[in-house]
Amino acid sequence: MMQPAGALTHVDAQGNANMVDVTDKKITVRTAIAQGKIAMSAATIQAIINNTNAKGDVLLTAKIAGIQGAKRTADLIPLCHPLALSKVDIDIEVDEVNGWLCVTAMCKLSGKTGVEMEALTAVNVTLLTLFDMCKASDPAMQLFDIHVQQKTGGKSGNWHYPKEGS
Repeated sequence: MMQPAGALTHVDAQGNANMVDVTDKKITVRTAIAQGKIAMSAATIQAIINNTNAKGDVLLTAKIAGIQGAKRTADLIPLCHPLALSKVDIDIEVDEVNGWLCVTAMCKLSGKTGVEMEALTAVNVTLLTLFDMCKASDPAMQLFDIHVQQKTGGKSGNWHYPKEGS
């Protein structure tokens, strides 16, 4: 049953939790890109760059974890639809000058609902894995600036995170 315009989509008429019915939506190619950062000490960044962290290859482990996280989003977020992702890509940029790593996740599929939650989950799981892999040497790391950068596809079309000053 379609919800009336302006109705809450995740709550039914009786106030119960409701998984949105996407049966009648068109299948479109949908993508979402999310981003987040983790600040850490210069020594921890050097250990990552030099691959000398005691727990092993930090970047590879974090990327695999992020991909797995995207694939498990519906298990973590109660009303998310389980999605057959066609692509998940994780990029981790080391920024020694600013003292952080920037994680970017892109999720893509042909489907009836968007992949913003999968991209956000991928970023968060990647960041948490970076934290886990490095916490022995740097327990003061900080996760920040986690957001959807852009999305494409679907009824609402394309969207980009507002640039500073706009």
